[in-house]
Amino acid sequence: MGARCSKLSLCWWPSHIKSNHHNLSDNDDDGSKKQKDSSVGFAEYSLDQLRVATEGFSSDNIVSEHGEKAPNVVYRGCLEDDRLVAVKRFNKSAWPDSRQFLEVARAVGELRSERLANLVGCCIDGDERLLVAEFMPNETLSKHLFHWDVQPMKWAMRLRVALYLAQALEYCNSRGKALYHDLNAYRILFDQEGNPRLSCFGLIKNSRDGKSYSTNLAFTPPEYLRTGRFTPESVIYSFGTLLLDLLSGKHIPPSHALDLIRGKNFQMLMDSCLEGHFSNDDGTELVRLASRCLQYEPRERPNAKSLVTALTPLQKETSVLSYVSMGLPDRSLSSKETVTITQFGEACSRRDLTAIHEILEKVGYKDEEHVANELSFQMWTNQIQDTLNFKKRGDSAFHAKDFSTAIDCYTQFIDGGTMVSPTVYARRCLCYMMNDMAQEALGDAMQAQSIAPTWPTAFYLQAVSLSSLGMDNDAQESLKDGKTLETRKHWN
Repeated sequence: MGARCSKLSLCWWPSHIKSNHHNLSDNDDDGSKKQKDSSVGFAEYSLDQLRVATEGFSSDNIVSEHGEKAPNVVYRGCLEDDRLVAVKRFNKSAWPDSRQFLEVARAVGELRSERLANLVGCCIDGDERLLVAEFMPNETLSKHLFHWDVQPMKWAMRLRVALYLAQALEYCNSRGKALYHDLNAYRILFDQEGNPRLSCFGLIKNSRDGKSYSTNLAFTPPEYLRTGRFTPESVIYSFGTLLLDLLSGKHIPPSHALDLIRGKNFQMLMDSCLEGHFSNDDGTELVRLASRCLQYEPRERPNAKSLVTALTPLQKETSVLSYVSMGLPDRSLSSKETVTITQFGEACSRRDLTAIHEILEKVGYKDEEHVANELSFQMWTNQIQDTLNFKKRGDSAFHAKDFSTAIDCYTQFIDGGTMVSPTVYARRCLCYMMNDMAQEALGDAMQAQSIAPTWPTAFYLQAVSLSSLGMDNDAQESLKDGKTLETRKHWN
Protein backbone atom coordinates (compact mmCIF):
# COMPACT_ATOMS: atom_id res chain seq x y z
CA MET A 1 0.00 0.00 0.00
CA GLY A 2 3.00 2.32 0.01
CA ALA A 3 5.24 3.69 2.75
CA ARG A 4 3.95 3.84 6.28
CA CYS A 5 4.31 6.54 8.90
CA SER A 6 5.70 5.49 12.27
CA LYS A 7 3.02 7.36 14.22
CA LEU A 8 -0.61 8.24 13.59
CA SER A 9 0.18 11.93 13.62
CA LEU A 10 1.31 14.92 11.64
CA CYS A 11 4.79 14.19 10.38
CA TRP A 12 7.15 14.95 7.54
CA TRP A 13 5.63 13.72 4.26
CA PRO A 14 7.61 10.96 2.50
CA SER A 15 7.88 11.84 -1.18
CA HIS A 16 6.88 8.37 -2.38
CA ILE A 17 3.58 8.49 -0.48
CA LYS A 18 2.79 11.81 -2.11
CA SER A 19 3.52 10.32 -5.53
CA ASN A 20 1.23 7.37 -4.82
CA HIS A 21 -1.57 9.73 -3.86
CA HIS A 22 -1.43 11.50 -7.19
CA ASN A 23 -1.59 8.17 -9.00
CA LEU A 24 -4.81 7.38 -7.23
CA SER A 25 -6.62 10.61 -7.93
CA ASP A 26 -5.14 11.95 -11.16
CA ASN A 27 -7.63 13.33 -13.68
CA ASP A 28 -7.69 13.80 -17.41
CA ASP A 29 -7.82 17.32 -18.83
CA ASP A 30 -11.57 16.98 -19.31
CA GLY A 31 -12.09 16.18 -15.65
CA SER A 32 -12.86 12.51 -16.18
CA LYS A 33 -11.39 10.02 -13.76
CA LYS A 34 -8.15 8.44 -14.92
CA GLN A 35 -6.63 5.37 -13.33
CA LYS A 36 -2.90 4.81 -13.61
CA ASP A 37 -1.13 1.50 -13.05
CA SER A 38 -3.59 -1.31 -12.31
CA SER A 39 -7.28 -0.75 -11.83
CA VAL A 40 -8.66 -0.76 -8.31
CA GLY A 41 -9.61 -4.29 -7.29
CA PHE A 42 -7.96 -5.95 -10.32
CA ALA A 43 -5.15 -8.44 -9.66
CA GLU A 44 -2.99 -10.93 -11.48
CA TYR A 45 -3.25 -14.37 -9.90
CA SER A 46 -0.93 -17.33 -10.20
CA LEU A 47 -2.17 -20.59 -11.67
CA ASP A 48 -1.46 -22.27 -8.33
CA GLN A 49 -3.70 -19.77 -6.53
CA LEU A 50 -6.59 -20.48 -8.90
CA ARG A 51 -5.93 -24.22 -8.80
CA VAL A 52 -6.27 -24.12 -5.02
CA ALA A 53 -9.34 -21.85 -5.25
CA THR A 54 -11.15 -24.28 -7.57
CA GLU A 55 -9.92 -27.43 -5.79
CA GLY A 56 -7.78 -28.43 -8.71
CA PHE A 57 -10.35 -27.26 -11.28
CA SER A 58 -12.65 -29.93 -9.98
CA SER A 59 -15.60 -30.90 -12.16
CA ASP A 60 -17.72 -30.50 -9.03
CA ASN A 61 -16.99 -26.75 -9.18
CA ILE A 62 -18.03 -26.23 -12.78
CA VAL A 63 -20.76 -23.59 -12.91
CA SER A 64 -23.53 -25.27 -14.87
CA GLU A 65 -25.73 -22.49 -16.22
CA HIS A 66 -23.30 -19.79 -17.27
CA GLY A 67 -23.73 -19.63 -21.02
CA GLU A 68 -20.13 -20.65 -21.59
CA LYS A 69 -19.42 -23.43 -24.07
CA ALA A 70 -16.64 -25.97 -23.66
CA PRO A 71 -13.69 -25.85 -23.85
CA ASN A 72 -14.03 -22.43 -22.16
CA VAL A 73 -15.18 -23.66 -18.74
CA VAL A 74 -16.28 -21.55 -15.75
CA TYR A 75 -15.53 -22.76 -12.24
CA ARG A 76 -16.74 -21.65 -8.86
CA GLY A 77 -13.76 -20.78 -6.67
CA CYS A 78 -12.88 -19.49 -3.23
CA LEU A 79 -9.76 -17.36 -2.88
CA GLU A 80 -7.52 -17.49 0.17
CA ASP A 81 -9.23 -14.36 1.54
CA ASP A 82 -12.56 -16.27 1.41
CA ARG A 83 -13.91 -14.31 -1.56
CA LEU A 84 -16.08 -16.37 -3.88
CA VAL A 85 -15.18 -15.97 -7.54
CA ALA A 86 -16.04 -17.32 -10.97
CA VAL A 87 -12.95 -18.52 -12.85
CA LYS A 88 -13.18 -18.80 -16.63
CA ARG A 89 -10.53 -21.07 -18.13
CA PHE A 90 -10.02 -20.57 -21.85
CA ASN A 91 -9.19 -23.03 -24.55
CA LYS A 92 -5.39 -23.07 -24.83
CA SER A 93 -5.51 -21.82 -28.42
CA ALA A 94 -7.89 -18.93 -27.72
CA TRP A 95 -5.30 -16.31 -26.75
CA PRO A 96 -1.86 -17.08 -28.20
CA ASP A 97 -0.66 -13.53 -27.47
CA SER A 98 -0.35 -13.19 -23.69
CA ARG A 99 0.21 -9.43 -23.91
CA GLN A 100 -3.03 -8.96 -25.83
CA PHE A 101 -4.92 -11.06 -23.29
CA LEU A 102 -3.54 -9.04 -20.38
CA GLU A 103 -4.30 -5.76 -22.15
CA VAL A 104 -7.91 -6.75 -22.83
CA ALA A 105 -8.41 -8.15 -19.31
CA ARG A 106 -7.02 -5.01 -17.68
CA ALA A 107 -9.24 -2.81 -19.85
CA VAL A 108 -12.35 -4.70 -18.76
CA GLY A 109 -10.99 -4.81 -15.20
CA GLU A 110 -11.13 -1.01 -15.10
CA LEU A 111 -14.92 -1.20 -15.23
CA ARG A 112 -16.65 -1.10 -11.87
CA SER A 113 -20.42 -1.04 -11.62
CA GLU A 114 -23.07 -2.57 -9.40
CA ARG A 115 -24.79 -3.57 -12.65
CA LEU A 116 -21.89 -5.84 -13.67
CA ALA A 117 -20.44 -9.05 -12.29
CA ASN A 118 -17.11 -7.24 -12.22
CA LEU A 119 -13.82 -8.69 -13.41
CA VAL A 120 -11.39 -8.80 -10.48
CA GLY A 121 -8.35 -10.46 -12.01
CA CYS A 122 -6.70 -12.74 -14.53
CA CYS A 123 -3.96 -15.34 -14.84
CA ILE A 124 -1.34 -16.00 -17.49
CA ASP A 125 0.84 -19.09 -17.09
CA GLY A 126 2.39 -20.65 -20.17
CA ASP A 127 -0.53 -21.44 -22.46
CA GLU A 128 -3.05 -20.94 -19.66
CA ARG A 129 -5.40 -17.95 -19.85
CA LEU A 130 -7.93 -17.44 -17.05
CA LEU A 131 -10.28 -14.66 -15.96
CA VAL A 132 -11.52 -14.12 -12.41
CA ALA A 133 -14.83 -12.37 -11.73
CA GLU A 134 -17.15 -11.75 -8.80
CA PHE A 135 -19.20 -14.86 -8.12
CA MET A 136 -22.95 -14.45 -8.38
CA PRO A 137 -24.59 -17.03 -6.06
CA ASN A 138 -28.20 -16.85 -7.25
CA GLU A 139 -27.88 -18.36 -10.72
CA THR A 140 -28.97 -16.96 -14.08
CA LEU A 141 -31.95 -15.26 -15.67
CA SER A 142 -32.42 -18.40 -17.75
CA LYS A 143 -32.90 -20.44 -14.57
CA HIS A 144 -35.36 -18.02 -12.93
CA LEU A 145 -37.30 -17.22 -16.10
CA PHE A 146 -37.49 -20.53 -17.96
CA HIS A 147 -36.79 -23.22 -15.33
CA TRP A 148 -38.24 -21.86 -12.09
CA ASP A 149 -39.07 -24.25 -9.25
CA VAL A 150 -41.18 -22.33 -6.71
CA GLN A 151 -42.63 -19.24 -8.40
CA PRO A 152 -42.48 -17.54 -11.80
CA MET A 153 -40.57 -14.28 -11.93
CA LYS A 154 -42.84 -11.39 -10.99
CA TRP A 155 -43.67 -8.66 -13.48
CA ALA A 156 -42.01 -5.94 -11.41
CA MET A 157 -38.82 -8.02 -11.22
CA ARG A 158 -38.83 -8.54 -14.98
CA LEU A 159 -39.02 -4.79 -15.45
CA ARG A 160 -36.14 -4.37 -12.99
CA VAL A 161 -34.04 -6.87 -14.92
CA ALA A 162 -34.71 -4.96 -18.15
CA LEU A 163 -33.74 -1.61 -16.56
CA TYR A 164 -30.62 -2.91 -14.82
CA LEU A 165 -29.46 -4.58 -18.02
CA ALA A 166 -30.01 -1.35 -19.97
CA GLN A 167 -28.08 0.54 -17.30
CA ALA A 168 -25.25 -1.98 -17.55
CA LEU A 169 -25.08 -1.49 -21.32
CA GLU A 170 -25.20 2.29 -20.96
CA TYR A 171 -22.37 2.18 -18.42
CA CYS A 172 -20.27 0.02 -20.74
CA ASN A 173 -20.98 2.39 -23.63
CA SER A 174 -19.89 5.38 -21.56
CA ARG A 175 -16.57 3.62 -20.89
CA GLY A 176 -15.97 2.77 -24.54
CA LYS A 177 -17.12 -0.86 -24.23
CA ALA A 178 -20.20 -0.79 -26.46
CA LEU A 179 -19.67 -4.27 -27.92
CA TYR A 180 -21.09 -7.10 -25.83
CA HIS A 181 -20.79 -10.59 -27.24
CA ASP A 182 -23.65 -13.09 -27.25
CA LEU A 183 -26.03 -11.23 -24.95
CA ASN A 184 -28.53 -13.79 -23.66
CA ALA A 185 -30.40 -14.97 -20.57
CA TYR A 186 -27.39 -16.97 -19.39
CA ARG A 187 -25.28 -13.82 -19.25
CA ILE A 188 -27.52 -12.17 -16.64
CA LEU A 189 -26.63 -13.35 -13.16
CA PHE A 190 -28.14 -12.62 -9.75
CA ASP A 191 -25.97 -11.43 -6.87
CA GLN A 192 -26.17 -12.09 -3.15
CA GLU A 193 -29.01 -9.60 -2.72
CA GLY A 194 -30.97 -10.90 -5.70
CA ASN A 195 -30.05 -7.99 -8.00
CA PRO A 196 -29.46 -8.81 -11.67
CA ARG A 197 -25.98 -8.18 -13.06
CA LEU A 198 -24.47 -8.52 -16.50
CA SER A 199 -21.56 -10.96 -16.74
CA CYS A 200 -18.31 -9.19 -17.61
CA PHE A 201 -17.14 -12.21 -19.61
CA GLY A 202 -19.20 -11.07 -22.58
CA LEU A 203 -17.07 -7.93 -22.82
CA ILE A 204 -13.99 -9.96 -23.67
CA LYS A 205 -13.62 -11.29 -27.17
CA ASN A 206 -10.88 -12.86 -29.24
CA SER A 207 -11.11 -13.82 -32.89
CA ARG A 208 -10.23 -17.40 -32.00
CA ASP A 209 -13.15 -17.67 -29.58
CA GLY A 210 -15.53 -18.54 -32.37
CA LYS A 211 -18.73 -16.80 -33.37
CA SER A 212 -19.89 -13.77 -31.46
CA TYR A 213 -23.48 -14.94 -31.29
CA SER A 214 -25.38 -18.10 -30.66
CA THR A 215 -25.36 -20.68 -33.41
CA ASN A 216 -29.18 -20.47 -33.38
CA LEU A 217 -29.65 -18.27 -36.44
CA ALA A 218 -33.24 -17.38 -35.47
CA PHE A 219 -31.91 -15.14 -32.69
CA THR A 220 -28.95 -13.64 -34.54
CA PRO A 221 -28.97 -9.95 -35.59
CA PRO A 222 -29.69 -9.77 -39.34
CA GLU A 223 -26.66 -7.60 -40.10
CA TYR A 224 -24.40 -10.21 -38.51
CA LEU A 225 -25.84 -12.82 -40.84
CA ARG A 226 -25.17 -10.53 -43.80
CA THR A 227 -21.67 -9.33 -42.96
CA GLY A 228 -20.30 -11.50 -40.15
CA ARG A 229 -19.66 -8.32 -38.18
CA PHE A 230 -21.34 -7.04 -35.06
CA THR A 231 -21.90 -3.47 -33.93
CA PRO A 232 -23.33 -1.67 -30.89
CA GLU A 233 -26.69 -1.82 -32.72
CA SER A 234 -26.37 -5.62 -32.83
CA VAL A 235 -26.21 -5.60 -29.02
CA ILE A 236 -29.49 -3.65 -28.95
CA TYR A 237 -31.07 -6.33 -31.18
CA SER A 238 -30.02 -8.97 -28.64
CA PHE A 239 -31.46 -6.78 -25.88
CA GLY A 240 -34.75 -6.91 -27.80
CA THR A 241 -34.69 -10.72 -27.77
CA LEU A 242 -34.21 -10.57 -23.98
CA LEU A 243 -37.24 -8.29 -23.67
CA LEU A 244 -39.20 -10.98 -25.52
CA ASP A 245 -37.89 -13.54 -23.01
CA LEU A 246 -39.08 -11.36 -20.13
CA LEU A 247 -42.49 -10.78 -21.71
CA SER A 248 -43.21 -14.38 -22.65
CA GLY A 249 -41.26 -16.50 -20.19
CA LYS A 250 -40.11 -18.42 -23.25
CA HIS A 251 -37.35 -18.07 -25.84
CA ILE A 252 -39.44 -16.90 -28.79
CA PRO A 253 -37.79 -16.35 -32.19
CA PRO A 254 -37.91 -12.62 -33.01
CA SER A 255 -39.53 -13.20 -36.42
CA HIS A 256 -42.45 -15.04 -34.79
CA ALA A 257 -42.78 -12.39 -32.08
CA LEU A 258 -42.80 -9.57 -34.63
CA ASP A 259 -45.57 -11.34 -36.56
CA LEU A 260 -47.64 -11.46 -33.36
CA ILE A 261 -46.90 -7.79 -32.66
CA ARG A 262 -47.86 -6.71 -36.18
CA GLY A 263 -51.07 -8.70 -35.82
CA LYS A 264 -51.69 -7.07 -32.42
CA ASN A 265 -51.82 -10.51 -30.82
CA PHE A 266 -50.16 -9.27 -27.65
CA GLN A 267 -51.87 -11.85 -25.46
CA MET A 268 -50.22 -14.66 -27.41
CA LEU A 269 -46.88 -13.04 -26.60
CA MET A 270 -47.38 -12.61 -22.87
CA ASP A 271 -46.48 -15.16 -20.20
CA SER A 272 -49.73 -16.72 -18.98
CA CYS A 273 -48.28 -16.77 -15.45
CA LEU A 274 -48.42 -12.96 -15.44
CA GLU A 275 -52.13 -12.67 -16.23
CA GLY A 276 -53.73 -10.02 -14.03
CA HIS A 277 -50.39 -8.90 -12.57
CA PHE A 278 -49.50 -6.02 -14.89
CA SER A 279 -51.24 -3.10 -16.54
CA ASN A 280 -52.01 -3.16 -20.25
CA ASP A 281 -50.18 0.14 -20.65
CA ASP A 282 -46.97 -1.25 -19.15
CA GLY A 283 -47.23 -4.42 -21.21
CA THR A 284 -47.85 -2.44 -24.40
CA GLU A 285 -44.88 -0.17 -23.69
CA LEU A 286 -42.52 -3.12 -23.22
CA VAL A 287 -43.82 -4.77 -26.41
CA ARG A 288 -43.28 -1.48 -28.28
CA LEU A 289 -39.75 -1.20 -26.93
CA ALA A 290 -38.92 -4.77 -27.94
CA SER A 291 -40.25 -4.08 -31.43
CA ARG A 292 -37.99 -1.01 -31.77
CA CYS A 293 -34.94 -3.00 -30.68
CA LEU A 294 -35.68 -5.69 -33.25
CA GLN A 295 -35.87 -3.39 -36.26
CA TYR A 296 -34.18 -4.87 -39.32
CA GLU A 297 -32.16 -1.73 -40.01
CA PRO A 298 -29.62 -1.12 -37.22
CA ARG A 299 -29.95 2.67 -37.44
CA GLU A 300 -33.64 2.44 -36.54
CA ARG A 301 -32.95 0.83 -33.16
CA PRO A 302 -32.71 2.88 -29.94
CA ASN A 303 -29.44 3.31 -28.06
CA ALA A 304 -28.77 2.15 -24.51
CA LYS A 305 -29.38 5.59 -23.00
CA SER A 306 -32.85 5.85 -24.54
CA LEU A 307 -33.62 2.33 -23.28
CA VAL A 308 -32.88 3.47 -19.73
CA THR A 309 -35.07 6.54 -20.26
CA ALA A 310 -37.96 4.40 -21.51
CA LEU A 311 -37.70 1.73 -18.81
CA THR A 312 -37.25 3.96 -15.76
CA PRO A 313 -40.89 5.19 -15.54
CA LEU A 314 -42.12 1.58 -15.66
CA GLN A 315 -40.52 0.76 -12.30
CA LYS A 316 -43.47 0.71 -9.89
CA GLU A 317 -42.09 -1.31 -6.94
CA THR A 318 -38.71 0.28 -6.35
CA SER A 319 -39.01 -0.05 -2.55
CA VAL A 320 -39.31 -3.85 -2.75
CA LEU A 321 -35.88 -5.43 -2.38
CA SER A 322 -34.86 -7.82 -5.13
CA TYR A 323 -34.35 -10.86 -2.90
CA VAL A 324 -37.91 -10.39 -1.59
CA SER A 325 -39.36 -10.13 -5.10
CA MET A 326 -37.36 -13.18 -6.18
CA GLY A 327 -38.36 -15.23 -3.14
CA LEU A 328 -34.71 -15.65 -2.11
CA PRO A 329 -33.29 -15.80 1.43
CA ASP A 330 -31.64 -12.57 2.60
CA ARG A 331 -28.09 -13.89 2.42
CA SER A 332 -26.53 -10.44 2.69
CA LEU A 333 -28.29 -9.76 6.00
CA SER A 334 -27.23 -13.07 7.52
CA SER A 335 -23.60 -12.45 6.55
CA LYS A 336 -23.65 -8.96 8.05
CA GLU A 337 -25.19 -10.23 11.28
CA THR A 338 -22.14 -12.39 11.89
CA VAL A 339 -19.97 -9.27 11.99
CA THR A 340 -20.44 -7.33 15.23
CA ILE A 341 -18.94 -3.90 14.77
CA THR A 342 -18.80 -0.54 16.53
CA GLN A 343 -21.08 2.41 16.00
CA PHE A 344 -18.77 3.80 13.31
CA GLY A 345 -18.44 0.42 11.61
CA GLU A 346 -22.19 -0.01 11.70
CA ALA A 347 -22.72 3.41 10.13
CA CYS A 348 -20.28 2.43 7.37
CA SER A 349 -22.01 -0.90 6.79
CA ARG A 350 -25.27 1.04 6.27
CA ARG A 351 -23.51 3.64 4.10
CA ASP A 352 -25.09 6.24 6.39
CA LEU A 353 -22.98 9.24 5.39
CA THR A 354 -24.71 11.59 7.84
CA ALA A 355 -23.89 9.33 10.77
CA ILE A 356 -20.33 8.86 9.53
CA HIS A 357 -19.89 12.65 9.42
CA GLU A 358 -21.23 13.06 12.94
CA ILE A 359 -18.88 10.40 14.32
CA LEU A 360 -15.80 11.71 12.49
CA GLU A 361 -16.66 15.21 13.73
CA LYS A 362 -17.02 13.99 17.31
CA VAL A 363 -13.83 11.90 17.32
CA GLY A 364 -11.79 14.63 15.64
CA TYR A 365 -8.07 13.91 15.65
CA LYS A 366 -8.18 11.69 18.71
CA ASP A 367 -6.02 8.98 17.15
CA GLU A 368 -3.27 11.54 16.64
CA GLU A 369 -3.44 13.39 19.97
CA HIS A 370 -0.74 11.39 21.74
CA VAL A 371 1.91 12.89 19.45
CA ALA A 372 0.17 16.11 18.48
CA ASN A 373 3.08 18.21 19.74
CA GLU A 374 5.65 16.48 17.54
CA LEU A 375 6.00 19.52 15.33
CA SER A 376 7.00 21.69 18.28
CA PHE A 377 10.44 20.19 17.97
CA GLN A 378 10.68 21.07 14.30
CA MET A 379 11.68 24.31 12.70
CA TRP A 380 8.50 26.29 12.12
CA THR A 381 8.31 28.05 8.80
CA ASN A 382 5.70 30.13 7.03
CA GLN A 383 5.01 27.17 4.75
CA ILE A 384 4.17 24.94 7.72
CA GLN A 385 1.92 27.61 9.23
CA ASP A 386 0.13 28.10 5.90
CA THR A 387 -0.33 24.35 5.58
CA LEU A 388 -1.86 24.14 9.04
CA ASN A 389 -4.15 27.05 8.19
CA PHE A 390 -5.49 25.08 5.23
CA LYS A 391 -6.23 22.20 7.58
CA LYS A 392 -7.97 24.54 10.04
CA ARG A 393 -10.16 26.02 7.29
CA GLY A 394 -10.90 22.53 6.04
CA ASP A 395 -12.02 21.49 9.52
CA SER A 396 -14.31 24.53 9.74
CA ALA A 397 -15.88 23.70 6.37
CA PHE A 398 -16.21 20.04 7.41
CA HIS A 399 -18.03 21.12 10.57
CA ALA A 400 -20.33 23.37 8.51
CA LYS A 401 -20.99 20.52 6.03
CA ASP A 402 -19.55 22.63 3.23
CA PHE A 403 -17.95 19.55 1.71
CA SER A 404 -16.72 21.12 -1.54
CA THR A 405 -14.80 23.79 0.34
CA ALA A 406 -13.47 21.18 2.74
CA ILE A 407 -12.15 19.15 -0.22
CA ASP A 408 -10.34 22.21 -1.57
CA CYS A 409 -8.78 23.11 1.78
CA TYR A 410 -7.76 19.56 2.69
CA THR A 411 -6.26 19.16 -0.79
CA GLN A 412 -4.13 22.26 -0.30
CA PHE A 413 -3.03 20.91 3.09
CA ILE A 414 -2.06 17.57 1.51
CA ASP A 415 -0.41 19.15 -1.52
CA GLY A 416 1.69 21.32 0.79
CA GLY A 417 3.86 18.22 1.01
CA THR A 418 5.26 18.88 4.48
CA MET A 419 2.83 17.01 6.75
CA VAL A 420 0.56 13.99 6.66
CA SER A 421 -2.55 13.14 8.64
CA PRO A 422 -4.66 10.01 8.24
CA THR A 423 -7.63 11.89 9.73
CA VAL A 424 -7.44 14.51 6.99
CA TYR A 425 -7.62 11.73 4.42
CA ALA A 426 -10.56 10.18 6.28
CA ARG A 427 -12.40 13.49 6.35
CA ARG A 428 -11.71 14.25 2.69
CA CYS A 429 -12.80 10.69 1.85
CA LEU A 430 -16.23 11.40 3.37
CA CYS A 431 -16.40 14.76 1.59
CA TYR A 432 -15.79 12.99 -1.72
CA MET A 433 -18.58 10.51 -0.95
CA MET A 434 -20.93 13.38 -0.12
CA ASN A 435 -20.18 14.68 -3.62
CA ASP A 436 -20.74 11.27 -5.30
CA MET A 437 -17.01 10.84 -6.05
CA ALA A 438 -16.61 7.25 -4.89
CA GLN A 439 -13.40 6.55 -6.81
CA GLU A 440 -11.62 9.53 -5.21
CA ALA A 441 -13.04 8.52 -1.82
CA LEU A 442 -11.55 5.04 -2.20
CA GLY A 443 -8.19 6.58 -3.03
CA ASP A 444 -8.22 8.60 0.21
CA ALA A 445 -9.31 5.61 2.29
CA MET A 446 -6.42 3.63 0.83
CA GLN A 447 -4.00 6.47 1.61
CA ALA A 448 -5.26 6.57 5.20
CA GLN A 449 -4.54 2.84 5.46
CA SER A 450 -1.12 3.34 3.88
CA ILE A 451 -0.23 5.89 6.57
CA ALA A 452 -1.95 4.01 9.41
CA PRO A 453 -2.04 0.28 8.54
CA THR A 454 -3.80 -0.75 11.77
CA TRP A 455 -6.41 2.03 11.87
CA PRO A 456 -9.93 0.50 11.66
CA THR A 457 -11.45 3.76 10.40
CA ALA A 458 -9.46 3.49 7.16
CA PHE A 459 -10.86 0.01 6.46
CA TYR A 460 -14.41 1.01 7.31
CA LEU A 461 -14.24 3.96 4.91
CA GLN A 462 -12.82 1.70 2.23
CA ALA A 463 -15.89 -0.50 2.71
CA VAL A 464 -18.24 2.43 2.07
CA SER A 465 -16.29 3.49 -1.03
CA LEU A 466 -16.13 -0.04 -2.42
CA SER A 467 -19.84 -0.52 -1.85
CA SER A 468 -20.58 2.71 -3.71
CA LEU A 469 -18.52 1.35 -6.62
CA GLY A 470 -20.55 -1.86 -6.67
CA MET A 471 -17.75 -4.00 -5.22
CA ASP A 472 -19.90 -5.50 -2.49
CA ASN A 473 -17.78 -8.58 -1.76
CA ASP A 474 -14.66 -6.45 -1.32
CA ALA A 475 -16.67 -4.06 0.86
CA GLN A 476 -17.68 -6.89 3.18
CA GLU A 477 -14.04 -7.98 3.45
CA SER A 478 -13.00 -4.44 4.42
CA LEU A 479 -15.72 -4.35 7.08
CA LYS A 480 -14.39 -7.61 8.50
CA ASP A 481 -10.83 -6.27 8.46
CA GLY A 482 -11.96 -3.15 10.33
CA LYS A 483 -13.78 -5.27 12.90
CA THR A 484 -10.72 -7.50 13.39
CA LEU A 485 -8.45 -4.51 13.95
CA GLU A 486 -10.92 -2.90 16.32
CA THR A 487 -11.21 -6.10 18.36
CA ARG A 488 -7.42 -6.41 18.49
CA LYS A 489 -7.18 -2.76 19.58
CA HIS A 490 -9.56 -3.29 22.51
CA TRP A 491 -7.69 -6.40 23.67
CA ASN A 492 -4.25 -4.71 23.55
